[in-house]
Amino acid sequence: MSEDPEKKIVVDGDWKEQVRQEKEKQAIEEQPEAPIESPAEATPPPSPGKLPKADFGFLISMMATQAFAAMGQIPEPGTGQVTKQPEVAKHMIDLLAMLEEKTQGNLDANEKAGLQNVLYQLRMAFVASQQG
Repeated sequence: MSEDPEKKIVVDGDWKEQVRQEKEKQAIEEQPEAPIESPAEATPPPSPGKLPKADFGFLISMMATQAFAAMGQIPEPGTGQVTKQPEVAKHMIDLLAMLEEKTQGNLDANEKAGLQNVLYQLRMAFVASQQG
């Protein structure tokens, strides 16, 4: 039997990646927009003597809280005083941006949206803190 040349299937190496990107894009588009919440509201504080669950969302929340505190947006947990340390805030934002870059393609849709949302909030707050 001879094969019909018109029905010959050609598979290149990029088709799996294209399908994965399309599925990821569709999942993000179908997902309702994550509500904007402050990092302090994102993860409840641990009860005394009990450590919180180690997960990506908690790491992002912890780093964002440090950045907001360094911008003077929230008081320091230990002292209750508001201090501005713009270099520390920028460093935390840069660390989160690096995490976003290094974890690209490895986060689920909620983690990715949460990280993007927090980075946006931090960047806008940082610009506002530098203007006044």
